[in-house]
Amino acid sequence: MAEEVKQEEKKEEAKKIMSTIFKVILGIAFLALGALAILRWWVLLLNLGKGSIGLFLILAGIITLAIAKE
Repeated sequence: MAEEVKQEEKKEEAKKIMSTIFKVILGIAFLALGALAILRWWVLLLNLGKGSIGLFLILAGIITLAIAKE
């Protein structure tokens, strides 16, 4: 009975370790793909940033007016 419990605990521990390893590998893969995407589409990323400045300023203005209203 005690041996069965120990075996089940070992199986659960092995599953946790495999899950952690899978998550680490997946995380590294996402980081690599993200870095590759930034390098590949750098010019488009800069254009997106430039295009977002106006929208950001409008949002900042709305928030400032909402704070001033109170």
